[in-house]
Amino acid sequence: MSDGSAAAAVADAHRREWTFVLAATVRVARDIDLAEECVQDAYASALRTWARDGVPANPAAWLVTTARNRALDVLRREQTLRGKLPLLVDPEPSYQSSDVDGDGGEAFGVPDDRLRLIFTCCHPALAREAQVALTLRLVCGVSTSDIAAAFLVTEPTMAARVTRAKKKIAAARIPYRVPQPAELPDRLDAVLTVIHLLYTTGHTAPSGGALVRLDLVARAVELARVLRLLMPDEREVRGLLALLLLGDARRATRTDEAGKLLLLEDQDRSRWDANAIGEAHELVVGALRGGSAGRFGLQAAIAAVHAQAPSYADTDWVEVLGLYDELLRVWPSPVVALNRAVAVAMVRGPQAGLDELTVLSADGRLAGYRYLPAARADLLRRLGRAVEAADAYQEALVLTENDAERAFLSARLAAL
Repeated sequence: MSDGSAAAAVADAHRREWTFVLAATVRVARDIDLAEECVQDAYASALRTWARDGVPANPAAWLVTTARNRALDVLRREQTLRGKLPLLVDPEPSYQSSDVDGDGGEAFGVPDDRLRLIFTCCHPALAREAQVALTLRLVCGVSTSDIAAAFLVTEPTMAARVTRAKKKIAAARIPYRVPQPAELPDRLDAVLTVIHLLYTTGHTAPSGGALVRLDLVARAVELARVLRLLMPDEREVRGLLALLLLGDARRATRTDEAGKLLLLEDQDRSRWDANAIGEAHELVVGALRGGSAGRFGLQAAIAAVHAQAPSYADTDWVEVLGLYDELLRVWPSPVVALNRAVAVAMVRGPQAGLDELTVLSADGRLAGYRYLPAARADLLRRLGRAVEAADAYQEALVLTENDAERAFLSARLAAL
């Protein structure tokens, strides 16, 4: 096999199997840092071995075996390691008969190694942002730069947060293990946030040539489904799965055949995934039933209004704005305020929306967020203020690294 073919196979295995291989290796290594190093070594070894011997029939199994063997070698050479580094998970044989329910599943109730590791990383002893960032970086394989973009901070700042979180785990000897059922709710919001950020990073890649990273989207939807099986009565779990399904239902229409970005108003709604929308609708109803809705349920409700409108012109923007008002009350995020400003513009006119964006700009929390100048540019364009719109488009271009988004902004700028 050529080096190029082997490299492509390794890259594909990295996209598809990183989380699975890491989660399986942690069970042996008992330490995330050690497991990560062994997995990285396994991928490096695959690049050499597969070029010589060919890609194995089951790349994931090959990688797991190689990574676990490396971990065992390290542990044998350094017998004192277990006493110095934090115990992350119980050894494989530690489950007793009392740990198994009547259906043969683990009593701890986390049926997926990847989801189990996400719950593990979201330990309440760590700050929320550290939980989410550490999980996205180590468990989900998202780059530090993409995580930084999701958190609206610089890459060095995010790298420092991840490093501090790992040091705290080692220094405080935080026991990482599968949480008991009673511990799951305290970690749920962080886990939901991780899966949602994993999805949004794939839904619109912060950088690169493709608008969508299908591997991240598929991984997020799969984890959300497993979480739904694990916690079927949690309304926010329903809301998250619904939100992901509704966003992914439009995947085929978000770009044209040439890869050009298409806005919601330009998409062919007849090509949206009707089955996914129908499934999501049932989940939204469950997420909103029985009291005040949470942030994921409300976001899913907003997405459902868009999905059910027969056309962009027929969208119930008054309802969308009302849902954003409630979402902003539940989750006072500047990104929510930005999206709400767009809804304000649709209900009360572009100047009203622009006034909202002016307040957001003065706030400063969205400094460096590419969608703020992009939204301002669009409203200025609709108001006929071409010179100001051009300046805003230029600002958005400076902040945008995704090729499809850059092409769209450039076309709008040229049209002015």
